[in-house]
Amino acid sequence: MRKLYFLVPGTGKKFACGGLFAELKAFNLAKKVCSSAIVTYRQRETDNLFLDDILKKSNLDDVIFVISWGFDVPKLAAKLKPYNVIYHAHSAGYGFKLPSSIPIITVSRNTMGYWGQKSPNALIYYLPNQISDEFTNLNLERDVDVLIQARKSSEYLLKQLIPGLKKHCNVVVINSFVEDLAAIFNQSKVYLYDSAEYWAQQRVSEGFGLQPMEALACGCQVFSSINGGLSDYLDPGFNCYKIAGYSTEYDVKRILKAVNSSEKLTLSPQVLDEYRGENIIKRLEIILDDINLFFDHKSQHSGDIKDLTILRMGQLFVQKVWKKLIK
Repeated sequence: MRKLYFLVPGTGKKFACGGLFAELKAFNLAKKVCSSAIVTYRQRETDNLFLDDILKKSNLDDVIFVISWGFDVPKLAAKLKPYNVIYHAHSAGYGFKLPSSIPIITVSRNTMGYWGQKSPNALIYYLPNQISDEFTNLNLERDVDVLIQARKSSEYLLKQLIPGLKKHCNVVVINSFVEDLAAIFNQSKVYLYDSAEYWAQQRVSEGFGLQPMEALACGCQVFSSINGGLSDYLDPGFNCYKIAGYSTEYDVKRILKAVNSSEKLTLSPQVLDEYRGENIIKRLEIILDDINLFFDHKSQHSGDIKDLTILRMGQLFVQKVWKKLIK
């Protein structure tokens, strides 16, 4: 099995975000399947390899480059065209296209559907992000009624809903990085997450949405938007509540009811198991076996399936019209 090089711009605080943390988790799981390493390409780091240094080597047939940083993917794909490359797709909607020679591993079924339409001739796989084992319900006393992380939250959440809730219950708003998020989730009764507005402004999708699942795993009641990858696992009325429901007053009533209710909506253990490390490792073994066979084939054969380009779409449209005229 070929060695995996996970490409990230850097691993320092400058690049800290959910996408980086998810990619580092994927790297740590991949190490249990095959030889793997982190490779940076913007910032040189003493503990990691640097991409330009690796590309000076003459033979890289035994290596697979894993690219994931959405805005950098087109440039990296072009730079790595002669080599074996996988795109690890988190968010969708960046607008670029990839050749069928690059297999795509998606972190959500929502993103998988996007690439199934965008790159119909590429190999596409589903490998969910990992929910770490520390995110579990410790059955502690919960002294925080409502928890919110300010980052990615909508203007409605911050300026309308929170002021309305503060009149009735204990609301905690997090404005900075938290080392032990699992501990805070275990102290909270309800977690609010509303990222639809944020991602609409970014013009890309919510790739996965880790925090609502982590909160549910810790026993929080979750009120969330259902955009992008969140729709993979959130099921309003069954394991969560849909936030921003018609009016601020209606949201406040529903949230206060959840705060004071003994009935809890939560994810089943069976659903959570899909996102734990053990299951992801099993899936990754199968996916990497398949991809390694593909790269063996690609080294000896060229592709012959026509890409769904704008020109190709035009030709298909003309053919469709012509057939109707003939009929």
